[in-house]
Amino acid sequence: MLLSLISQRAALLAAGAVFISQPCRDNSAADNQSFAMSVTDDGESNADPVLVGAGDIASCGSSGDEETARLLDDIPGAVFTAGDNAYLSRRMRNPFPCYDASWGRHKSRTRPVLGNHEYEGGYTDAYFDYFGSAAGERGKGYYSYDLGSWHIIALNTMIDAAPSSPQGKWLSRDLSRNRRYCTLAYFHHPRFSSGPHHTSMRAIDLWTALARAGVDVVISGHDHIYERFAPMTVNGNVDDKAGMRQFVVGTGGVSHYSIKRIAPNSEVRNNTTFGVIRLVLHDRGYDWRFVPVRGGRFTDAGTGRCH
Repeated sequence: MLLSLISQRAALLAAGAVFISQPCRDNSAADNQSFAMSVTDDGESNADPVLVGAGDIASCGSSGDEETARLLDDIPGAVFTAGDNAYLSRRMRNPFPCYDASWGRHKSRTRPVLGNHEYEGGYTDAYFDYFGSAAGERGKGYYSYDLGSWHIIALNTMIDAAPSSPQGKWLSRDLSRNRRYCTLAYFHHPRFSSGPHHTSMRAIDLWTALARAGVDVVISGHDHIYERFAPMTVNGNVDDKAGMRQFVVGTGGVSHYSIKRIAPNSEVRNNTTFGVIRLVLHDRGYDWRFVPVRGGRFTDAGTGRCH
């Protein structure tokens, strides 16, 4: 029987199947893994897990989220959101039907975080109702899980993140217990950005804790642009060997923002193209690629190493 199950799994993987375990009810989710068998550009199979997503996504007044959802249709793996998942229109109190009509078809493999619009629009309850246990404990919205050999941390920049706060203490414990070589975190507000919001005070405590713990990658949204930064220290200085690389991926489909003053250490930025970031998570490093919607001419790709 065991050999038969192994053979069946191998056959499914060869056919391009995706295996995603259900999240643990415990926020630590220490043994959860999501593996994807994908196909690289040169046609070779890649058994490392894939993490794909964006922030600032759905509005019933925009078709951008439908375009980015079509990208997800062709990309296996775990989906993340970087907050501001759905935007209110004038006549609705709950905008998640707009999200459900596009990215909602990937809900079963999505691990979201909250943004300012969920709070300012008064629909955090609708957010937790919609995503359920995948969104972490109701009212908190922070949690972690493991994806292949990586530890993934989802955080909430709309609540207190100081070291003495419940979220700050939880993060400290989570980081101290983490034994994975590579770690990635995502939350809504970026620490640095060339968009109109520039530096976000809401992200400073989280950035500090993550950088001091040696986290490798951080992904945010909030500014409706794509931007990649050089690996940086806790103080925002470039450190190619031990720095933390930040991506701003507010390109989920709702709108575009202007590029304002170019932030220090910004390597690449774009404010005209909706799309998602796709990361292939290797044992000691990662590949990233910004995947544009159909007709988009901008892309960005590269490789990084964990430290």
